[in-house]
Amino acid sequence: MRVEPLKSKFDVEFDLVSTDKSISHRCAIFSLLSDGVSVISDYLEAEDTLNSLEIAKKLGAKIEKIDNKYYIAPPTKISSAKSVLECGNSGTAMRIYMGLLAGCDGFYVLSGDEYLNERPMRRIAEPLMKVGATIDGRDSANKAPIAIRGRSLDYFSYDSKISSAQVKSALILAGLCAKGCEFSEPELSRDHSERMLKGMGADISYKNGKIIVQPLNSKKLKPLIMSVPNDPSSCFFYAVAAAITPGARVKFKNILLNKTRIEAYKVLEKMGAKINYTPTSSQYEDIGDIEIIGDELNAIIVDKNISWLIDEAPALAIAFACAKGKSELRNAAELRVKECDRISVTINALKACGIEAGEYEDGFWVVGTKPNRALVDSHGDHRIAMSFAVLGLKCGMDISKSEFIATSFPKFSHFLRMLGARVED
Repeated sequence: MRVEPLKSKFDVEFDLVSTDKSISHRCAIFSLLSDGVSVISDYLEAEDTLNSLEIAKKLGAKIEKIDNKYYIAPPTKISSAKSVLECGNSGTAMRIYMGLLAGCDGFYVLSGDEYLNERPMRRIAEPLMKVGATIDGRDSANKAPIAIRGRSLDYFSYDSKISSAQVKSALILAGLCAKGCEFSEPELSRDHSERMLKGMGADISYKNGKIIVQPLNSKKLKPLIMSVPNDPSSCFFYAVAAAITPGARVKFKNILLNKTRIEAYKVLEKMGAKINYTPTSSQYEDIGDIEIIGDELNAIIVDKNISWLIDEAPALAIAFACAKGKSELRNAAELRVKECDRISVTINALKACGIEAGEYEDGFWVVGTKPNRALVDSHGDHRIAMSFAVLGLKCGMDISKSEFIATSFPKFSHFLRMLGARVED
């Protein structure tokens, strides 16, 4: 991908950018536990999320698309798939399906592309095996392909050492499909799974800092009837583009306002960007509009609620690079085990652009300055590629391995062009 610098500021309103990937994955997966047909509008039609639908089909669901809606009829019972369940590049799909299938009778094999199959899965496999699941894979079940022999698990209690929505979702599903569970984590991670499952009728409660999950037994959940909102993580790239361009403005309509998903916007606001939030509705989630107006940014230290902004960290690094002073991100060791080591890759790319930056074991620091054009290696990580495309709006940028953007955000370049950018894919 090649991005040329912008010649002027912009003022753009977006009705539909990219509907939420996390919620789309969960719609496909959770619908398998319902007692009727789920109806999902505005499901994200990216390669990763469509793979989640295909896996649901292989597990027995019947899926039909009519106009803008997907109708997902669950199987009477989830049972062994006849072929490998392909997750593509999505760690979310693989990890959440691991939790679901560990508690369902049958034999299942989950695999992905060459990048996903090198990403660590022990964080899911280990707690599931500790509570009785039978899981195997390369490197002692740390790398896919992952084989699962599902069965009814006993009631379990698990205290996670990390705050991870994927770990939490996997364990909650295992508990629902087994005999219930208790789960705790150091701080609240993104809570879509609890909200959506409770909205479907799951008995999930909170006591003394623990999530208490009652088993479904022979019961089924209510179908999901949902319109998927805009994804704040996807919109955040354009929010950063506005924030680093004084006087520029973007507004996103029908966007997810869950507090565990807009923390990165709060960081931009503290750095000096002008941001307005306007709630419009609440179904399974709070939804509304966000407006961002660019202004001079100042450095910041970010060390709290990191699990709420972990996906936005590469894009935040771009805001840091354009701010006055030295910014830091700490308590973010999770970045080391994403699609790539996002700490190392981000910092090396910033240095290539002439930005003074460095690593901590659990984060990074960046001193804002005028960036230079560079050739950046994204290491096949779509968020790295998209983040440096945004920096390219300031100085121009050439990005290798940018084709992986299409697996998660097919229209990324289209919306960059709406800001006035010249982009060659």
